[in-house]
Amino acid sequence: MSATEAATLLGVTQSRISNIEAGRYGVSGNRVRALARNYACSDQALIDALAGMTGDRTRGWWEEYQDLLPTGLLELTELEHHATALRTSQLVNVPGLLQTPDHARSIFGQAVPPLLPHEVEHMVAHRIRRQGILHRQRPTPYTAVLHEAALHMRFGGTYVAKAQLRHLIELSEHENITILVIPFTSDGFPPSGHGIDYFSGPVSQLDTVQLDTTHGSELVDAPAKVEMYRLLLDRMEEIALPAEESRDLMNRAAQRL
Repeated sequence: MSATEAATLLGVTQSRISNIEAGRYGVSGNRVRALARNYACSDQALIDALAGMTGDRTRGWWEEYQDLLPTGLLELTELEHHATALRTSQLVNVPGLLQTPDHARSIFGQAVPPLLPHEVEHMVAHRIRRQGILHRQRPTPYTAVLHEAALHMRFGGTYVAKAQLRHLIELSEHENITILVIPFTSDGFPPSGHGIDYFSGPVSQLDTVQLDTTHGSELVDAPAKVEMYRLLLDRMEEIALPAEESRDLMNRAAQRL
């Protein structure tokens, strides 16, 4: 259906439809339902989820950082805030939502190109504030799969590394947080050399994936690709140690420091 045809059915101008599709104009729940009828969409769960998203027009706290941080970080924060569940995998890094301030400061201190001291502090403050979704009144369920290599990286030195491991162990005791470790002794590892963040929406069609690449974050929402990353994370969780054994491995790594 062309934008002109859609506009005629909705009783608006073609430019209005184009601006709605481009995200320049907001849209009400009733209008979402009217569009769904016009487009012959019969998936009621998806329609309800989309209509439900139209009611919240409040500004997110992350917009305070609009002129201080890259747009990709703000998009990441918004996705985390609204996700119904989160999954992540990391090879050599502790996920940002599980980092201590000193660990995060060490990571940002090694950025390429280098960040100025005040930029590092903005990044650290933003990262720690993001972690609030794991500790709010209705905390977001979070599953993190780490390779054992991440437990042995000494970002910030031995003291900071040990404090980070103790922090991971403590967080792993939280009901909504699951930390699974793939040990060096594993006989396989799915081919993913970069970090993966999976954001579950209210319905599966609204799931989104973020890839943490060298050139910056990359968002993926094409259904086939999202499904591929979901299956990849499923495989990682299958070959990782159970939560209790993963906690024991983290304890042993901390004791060796």
